Formats: sequence, structure tokens, C-alpha cells
Amino acid sequence: QVHLVESGGGSVQPGGPLRLSCTASGSIATTYIMGWYRQAPGKPRELVAIRTSGGFTNYADSVKGRFSLSRDNAKSTIFLDMASLNADDTAVYYCNLRLWPNYDFNYWGQGTQVTVSS
Repeated sequence: QVHLVESGGGSVQPGGPLRLSCTASGSIATTYIMGWYRQAPGKPRELVAIRTSGGFTNYADSVKGRFSLSRDNAKSTIFLDMASLNADDTAVYYCNLRLWPNYDFNYWGQGTQVTVSS
């Protein structure tokens, strides 16, 4: 069983930074894809950034240059460093994990709210 625990959400002013963390526990395969998705009110869930166990990282166009995804393998934790936040970044952010070979199966965290407002 895999469990994902997120932290770091909150309220921030436009232009400000915020860091999200997600720690995975349980039976984690050595080959995986891990990252973040977000869902704003009335909109579908969308990809923010993902990283493979091999180190490949992919970002949504809307966050390129502002968000950075990193990981601490020893702690099975990934971090999403967000900068230059704007109102469009307001959403519930979900940590996501997919394990080889069942990449069609998604593990999700409980979600953490990020609100960008003055």
C-alpha cells in the first residue's frame, strides 16, 4: 500500500513564493513517475509538473520558468518550489505517483490548497 502526504499549501500574495512537499511511504518501486497536478474550481485537474525516477522532468507551459520540481530520494519526498505566483495558480494541488509497470494506476495525495490573493 502506498500513501502520499502533502504539506506546504496556504495563502500567498501575488508574486510571492511557496513550497509544496510530498512524502511517499509504503511499497515504492525504484522506477516511477511522481509529480503534481492541480484543480481550480470548475476546471478539470491538470498536470503541473512530473519527474521520472530517471530524472526526466516535464512542466506545464503555464508554470515553466516559475516552478521547479526536485526530490530527496533518501526521504522519498518531492518538492515543488513555486515562484511569481499569480491568481491563476490558485487551486488544490495534488501529489501523484505512478509505479512501474502499472503506470495506468494513480496514487493521489489528499490535496493541499494554494490561494494567491492580495
